[in-house]
Formats: sequence, structure tokens, C-alpha cells
Amino acid sequence: MNIRQKIAQFAQYQRTLRELNALDNRQLNDLGITKGDIKNIARGTYGN
Repeated sequence: MNIRQKIAQFAQYQRTLRELNALDNRQLNDLGITKGDIKNIARGTYGN
């Protein structure tokens, strides 16, 4: 993976964190996730 891909991957991670952290607990519950799941989801490691 080259540096551009790493930067793009990190930017996507940051966007995902920002968007999921903006949701309240009810919205997260509707999606079947908790605040504690957010980092794993953003990393793409949720459920692995």
C-alpha cells in the first residue's frame, strides 16, 4: 500500500468516526451498534 492509499484510508476512517460519533444512542441502537463498537467499525474490524 502506498502513501496515497494510506492517507485516503485514514481520511475514510476519520469520516466514519465523525459520522458515527454524531449519532445518539437510540440511532446507534437502531443500527445494532454501541458507542464502544465505533472504532472497530471505522477500522473495518467489527465482527472479525
